[in-house]
Amino acid sequence: MSKINYDLTKIKSFVFDVDGVLSPSIITLHPSGEPMRMVNIKDGYAIQLAVKLGYKIAIITGGHSRAIYERYKGLGVKYIYMSISKKLPTYKEFRDQFHLKDEEILYMGDDIPDYEIMKVVGLPCSPYDAATEIKESATFISSRNGGEGCVREVIEEVLKAQGKWMNDEAFGW
Repeated sequence: MSKINYDLTKIKSFVFDVDGVLSPSIITLHPSGEPMRMVNIKDGYAIQLAVKLGYKIAIITGGHSRAIYERYKGLGVKYIYMSISKKLPTYKEFRDQFHLKDEEILYMGDDIPDYEIMKVVGLPCSPYDAATEIKESATFISSRNGGEGCVREVIEEVLKAQGKWMNDEAFGW
């Protein structure tokens, strides 16, 4: 039985914010001013597995960093949208490009820039430490904070519900 109150068999795509979701909401600044983000290895494992299994995965972030691009490209993510000030139009372009329905997409966000997507996506999710308005919009609130495995948690739940967790693809990077 899933922790998520949604028909997870519908999910074909995952879309994630970066800061506060794929990385903790507290970041170190490099002397150059560049944010130095930490990432969770278990989140990365789940993302690359979902990519191998054919899920469409997108990153939509207001941040811009070569490190973000290289990290998620290295995991097989092809759709990385950075410096996005208004996320909803980018979400809709991604959705429409692959002829997806909102109910087939899981989105995880943590703060006000994610609010508009949270209101239209089929399965809005948030980390435990998300902003109040985002948690109120979420169908599922992770037991984990951003950057601490919340992405792994939702991907794992979907793959288990679809009978794809711990299959032959799972044993390797």
